[in-house]
Amino acid sequence: MNVLFSFPGQGAQRPGMLQQLPDGDALLDEVSEVLAEDARLLDSAEALRHTRAVQLCILISGVAHARALERQGTVADITAGLSIGAYPAAVIAGALAFSDALRLVSLRGTLMENAWPQGYGLTAIVGFPQADLLPLLGDDCWLANVNSPQQLVIAGSDAAMARVGAAAKSLGAQRACRLAVSVPSHCELLAKPAQAQAQAFRDVTLHRPRCAFLSGSSARVLWQPQQIADDLAYNMARRVNWYDAMIAAEEREVRLAIEMPPGAVLTGLTRQSFSQGGEAIALEQSGPELAARLALRARN
Repeated sequence: MNVLFSFPGQGAQRPGMLQQLPDGDALLDEVSEVLAEDARLLDSAEALRHTRAVQLCILISGVAHARALERQGTVADITAGLSIGAYPAAVIAGALAFSDALRLVSLRGTLMENAWPQGYGLTAIVGFPQADLLPLLGDDCWLANVNSPQQLVIAGSDAAMARVGAAAKSLGAQRACRLAVSVPSHCELLAKPAQAQAQAFRDVTLHRPRCAFLSGSSARVLWQPQQIADDLAYNMARRVNWYDAMIAAEEREVRLAIEMPPGAVLTGLTRQSFSQGGEAIALEQSGPELAARLALRARN
């Protein structure tokens, strides 16, 4: 049986999240050198108002915690990430060098923020079926994430999302909650930034991963470096299909999913996809010792 390392997307960030990383001093020194700036300032409350800093923090945190698990003997058979989480997933799978990931994510965050600097974002619609939501979207709002049958995310302007959220609630949705994401990710509004990101990948060498890399967009395992580069470059403009990705993980005999910090959102979503007795834990809550014990049990 297999172990999955999963990596969250934007919205999980919080101030101070880089201050107690495993092997944090050495890692943040490396990041500072690559980015030519003080990485220890990226997780301040002021910095996290900006998409670039948020995405870099999520990358750095995911890589730090996954590497620490690996040093203790807990390794992944499959990695997957939601949105920006795909970048640390690619690093830990061995497909993308950490230094290249830092440069690419720095560009990614800048491109996304500059494309729609204000008045746009994401809203979660909870407890409302996809079939009923789609007719409400119109031509100025998009279905961005299918996290589970009962948790969908829409993208668009604040006004468009408010309109759709109110309509969904009037028809029985439990909640319409604006997320802490300041860009309209995973829809055609980011098509041009995605093309610019793809251009940057032409200067980067990717490798065949040492473990399976599962796309959170297509819900397919990708092995070819060019396929992974395409997935990473364009995932900002493609719908997230996390629910289907976790079903695909279970079909590949994943029986333990370990979510890297920050947060535990993916853990709850993954549990909704597993139907064969698999476990999902958030490393931030469970700790590395329990993760190691459960990984050993999953493989026996």
